[in-house]
Amino acid sequence: MQNLNYKIIVFFIGILLFFNGGLMLFSSLISYIYKDGVTFEIILASFIVLAIGSIFILLGRKHNKHIHKREGYLIVSLGWLLMVLSGTFPYIFTETFPNFPSTFFETMSGYTATGATVLNDIETLPSGILFWRSMTHWIGGMGIIVLAIAILPLLGIGGMQLFSAEAPGPNGDKLHPRIADTAKRLWLIYVFFTISEALMLHLAGMTIFDAINHAMSTMASGGFSTKNESLAYWNHQPWIHYIIIVFMFLAGSNFVLSYFAFSGKISRVLKDNEFITFFFFIITCSLIVFGTLIYSVDLSNSSFQHPQVWGKFESSLRHSIFQVLAIITTTGFVTSDYTSWTSFMTIFFFGLMFIGGSAGSTSGGVKIVRYLLMIKGALLEFKKSLHPNAIIQPRYNGKVVNQEILGNIFTFFILYVLSFILGSLVFGFFGLDFKNAIGVAAACLGNVGPAIGDFGPSGNFSNLPSFGKFWASFLMLLGRLELFTVLILFTPFFWKKT
Repeated sequence: MQNLNYKIIVFFIGILLFFNGGLMLFSSLISYIYKDGVTFEIILASFIVLAIGSIFILLGRKHNKHIHKREGYLIVSLGWLLMVLSGTFPYIFTETFPNFPSTFFETMSGYTATGATVLNDIETLPSGILFWRSMTHWIGGMGIIVLAIAILPLLGIGGMQLFSAEAPGPNGDKLHPRIADTAKRLWLIYVFFTISEALMLHLAGMTIFDAINHAMSTMASGGFSTKNESLAYWNHQPWIHYIIIVFMFLAGSNFVLSYFAFSGKISRVLKDNEFITFFFFIITCSLIVFGTLIYSVDLSNSSFQHPQVWGKFESSLRHSIFQVLAIITTTGFVTSDYTSWTSFMTIFFFGLMFIGGSAGSTSGGVKIVRYLLMIKGALLEFKKSLHPNAIIQPRYNGKVVNQEILGNIFTFFILYVLSFILGSLVFGFFGLDFKNAIGVAAACLGNVGPAIGDFGPSGNFSNLPSFGKFWASFLMLLGRLELFTVLILFTPFFWKKT
């Protein structure tokens, strides 16, 4: 094994930091426009990050351009961590949080698009800081798309090789053979969706500021809101909910399919196994929740106001679809406290935290395609037990899935379950009871946001102990970067030169 090419690692991290510092200037501009009193502090944070990024770029400028897998893993993991650390600067300089653990937690929650918060009164924050919170979501979401489509497949990370029929490569029917072009096309779609949603939300009744913030949060599958009640603040405006429902679905779908849709290849979208499964799974889950709300739940008893603007039927249906999508896509917006909808519903939504959206989307979680292939693999094992000599292979989008990818999926799932168990144990060690421990572990590892128990939709994460916030942050990063990317750094053979 070759020595690590440290210069290229430093160079790429420098570019990421410079990019991060540049985007902080947008927040300072918002701060200046709204005269919120923290413009100088945000500009100072931006210049410091830009300076650090510039130093890193200069230190790594004479690098060998060849990147091995080990450098790739380090660039992704360390780059993400340093983006988070630099992203704390606006909060630190404006003294938004009382201590560093809370600052780090909120920033990690932003970049990983988890959407969990420690803030008790969001609406009192300066506009520039609220915008920066949403911006961290947007940066993280954009980063995930590039990771999913361009970087992780090159590193051989099985979890992200699953949508091989759509992923970039030399094959002529794939999206595009060149990574740079692929990333550019998907970024443009990401930006287009964000702008479109912001305009529609504004027309539906949000202020332009709230509309932009929620558009960035939605497209990143984040969940940060500018209001204490999240989207429940607009429970009296159904159209706002429906707009966000549409864009949560788009953000939770493979962005490559969005490209095909824009290219006129609608049949590619409608024939995609994962998309079909994702669509019908959401409908099925929404109908289950809807049936429960209609027959067993009185929404007026919730901790949130539920004006039935268009009647009980529509209100129940809307909240059902919204909350199912919010959890499955790991966006985590809240229109109601689903933990108050009967014990069955609490367990039901807890289970949805382990699903996740589509591969190649901004959603966190295990991803639909993994479950799809695991189920296909399990059914084939049943067939093989009856027909041991038969050659049976699972197919995805009409193409055979090799055993290496299947093995990788099962490995990922085992690691995910073990990470959840260990995460829950550590939270239990920090003093959380069973319900809270498993809820926080599932919500952080799956990048969902709201958990169950004290950390559910009507609460926040401010009561987590300091070490608990760091542990939760680690789980967020672990889940967001598909486990392997982070965990491999803790293996001794990764660091061996030979």
